Amino acid sequence: MKQYLDALRFVLDNGVHKENRTGIDTRAVFGMQMRFSFDKGFPIITTKKVPWKSLVSELLWFIEGSTDERRLAEILHGTRDKEKQTIWTANAESSYWKPKAKFPGDLGRVYGVQWRHWKTAEGNEVDQLARAIDMIRKNPNDRRIIVTAWNPGEVDQMALPPCHMFFQFFVANGKLSLQMYQRSCDMFLGVPFNIASYSLLLSMIAQVTGLQPGDFVHTLGDAHIYHNHFDQVKEQLSREPFPLPQLWLNPDVKNIDDFTMNDIRLDNYQSHPAIKADMAV
Repeated sequence: MKQYLDALRFVLDNGVHKENRTGIDTRAVFGMQMRFSFDKGFPIITTKKVPWKSLVSELLWFIEGSTDERRLAEILHGTRDKEKQTIWTANAESSYWKPKAKFPGDLGRVYGVQWRHWKTAEGNEVDQLARAIDMIRKNPNDRRIIVTAWNPGEVDQMALPPCHMFFQFFVANGKLSLQMYQRSCDMFLGVPFNIASYSLLLSMIAQVTGLQPGDFVHTLGDAHIYHNHFDQVKEQLSREPFPLPQLWLNPDVKNIDDFTMNDIRLDNYQSHPAIKADMAV
């Protein structure tokens, strides 16, 4: 994962000082790109441990089109018990959002809702993800195979406006590639998670469309490191990467909606220990 480590070091060494809504300043670079192939294994960071089950459960939750943070807890922990935390709990409980929530755990019109239930001006719904999969199968040369989570008319109805905003598919030589644009990129906490999540999404959609995964291209807008992450970043950059693991997907799954936690496995994932850091909300 040299691409990620090089990008992380570049932001640390060359970023400019920026203030932001969280109150924790950042060092930031605008406009970067990383490309990951699958020829040496599954693209996931090994210089610290990425929480694989949290990542898989969130992606399955997006694919469901859910608005409910407690449903994410159910996928991850097998229970909706309020004591069970998820990576979205802080957003669900934030002072900005909680007064707007329609029910406990409601996150509003976030990622999965936009992917699966985009509202048209006429009041109909568009299942963008299902439509993209259909286009990959039937018209793979189309340049409009796009899914977008950025809905300007509904940003104020979201606990968190989407950071990873939209993605586009490209089919060539029997391989499916995906490019994702991310407007806001927490290089230490968020980006490693996003790399693995979209690499997994690409692999799942490649399987259900009868293709092999090609490249995941990650385009970064505001790529930043929070000031309270500097020590953790330096520790991570001091570590040597391990060989990449292998992704196993249940070959019997042919429909994107049929994947469960048990159908997705990461084999031989060797990593350095996790490095704790606070998330800015």
